[in-house]
Amino acid sequence: MLAALSACRTQAQEVWTAERCIQYAVEHNHDVRLRQLSLTDSRTERLRTRASFLPSLGTSSSVQYNFGRAIDPETNTYTNVSTFYNGYGVTASIPVFDGLQRWNSLQTAKANVLMGRLGIRAQKDDVAQRVLRQYLDALYYRGTLSLACQKRAESRELLRQSRVMAEVGLRSDADTAQMRATYAADDYEVTRQQNLLASALLDLKQLMNFPVEDTLRLDSVVPEDPLVPTASAADVSAVALRTNPSVKMAELNLQTARLDLRSARGAFFPSVSLGAGVSTTYYRQVGGHGGTGFRSQFRNNAGEYVLASISVPLFNRLNLVCNLRRRRNDVARARENLDAGRTELCRLVEKAAADHRVSLSEMDKMREKVQADSLAARLVIRKFEEGLASPVDVQTATVTLLQSRAALLQSRLGYIYVSRMLNYYKGIPLWTE
Repeated sequence: MLAALSACRTQAQEVWTAERCIQYAVEHNHDVRLRQLSLTDSRTERLRTRASFLPSLGTSSSVQYNFGRAIDPETNTYTNVSTFYNGYGVTASIPVFDGLQRWNSLQTAKANVLMGRLGIRAQKDDVAQRVLRQYLDALYYRGTLSLACQKRAESRELLRQSRVMAEVGLRSDADTAQMRATYAADDYEVTRQQNLLASALLDLKQLMNFPVEDTLRLDSVVPEDPLVPTASAADVSAVALRTNPSVKMAELNLQTARLDLRSARGAFFPSVSLGAGVSTTYYRQVGGHGGTGFRSQFRNNAGEYVLASISVPLFNRLNLVCNLRRRRNDVARARENLDAGRTELCRLVEKAAADHRVSLSEMDKMREKVQADSLAARLVIRKFEEGLASPVDVQTATVTLLQSRAALLQSRLGYIYVSRMLNYYKGIPLWTE
């Protein structure tokens, strides 16, 4: 127990990259584990449908007590002696034809196993996307917290200079009060960013199923911009339609719906089965002298039989007809879901490609804006130190610079996310098994 707790503490103290967070999440997320349990159920159902092709074997035993007027088993005449009967039997049967219902059920079970595997993959991909998004959000709030702390430090230094200048008569008390208000606003902003970062880390832990009480230390280095191979949105959509697990699940769902429809049609056909069995009886007259020993009767009364049965459905209160209609609707519904899934996937690819272009353009423009705002802020602060600028000018310039740096960080992190998603649609996985 102590070793496990020590391992958890060591794990929490290590630095977590985006890839490691994703890997941890796909292994511990509750939804992924529920999908794995569903896959186990599908495999069990596949085993059951396979076993339905095997013969069924059963044994039976019966006890009967006759009193009053009855037929004597030994003389085949009427008697008034009470008789005790005991019967045993072994029966084996196998269905020969059932309208291919068992075959279609087996194919459906196999498809459900494939859907279960794809469901796990799709769930892991969904978890990976959400963890990556939340990880980048946490990095954004950590970056804005660093920028807010930097601005608060600058405001503290300017407040100190303003007080010194006020003592020598170069600044008024109003200017000092304004700088004090600016510092207070910056101090509040630091607190707000700390709370946002704590909330983002808590959401990330929840997605990862990470212990809430442990510390999650994110990597201090922002992930590098991934390389995105040049390809048109149409080419990316074509690859995504072939490889995306959600679309492949919709295709399998349509396949299983068609198999269920075939099973519903097969229920209208006659079903044929064969069987064989062995049975024997033992009897004893209560208070009489009839009947031989148990072993002798068990052997002498044994008989074998074979049977063939055919069952033709004629009328069962329209259950077969209603079931057939439901299965047809299931096929139509599965086809609509497949078309909707393909359309939605193509839309997501188009949106990712457009966001990729926009994010790249925003990064270039925001870099230029940050450079310009940084130069303007330095000049305003220099004028303030020389007594040529007011505290309001300083606050305006520094806030503008802070917003530009935050926007640049946001655009870069957004570019990283859409690039990873675009690569995902091209068949490059978000996580490695």
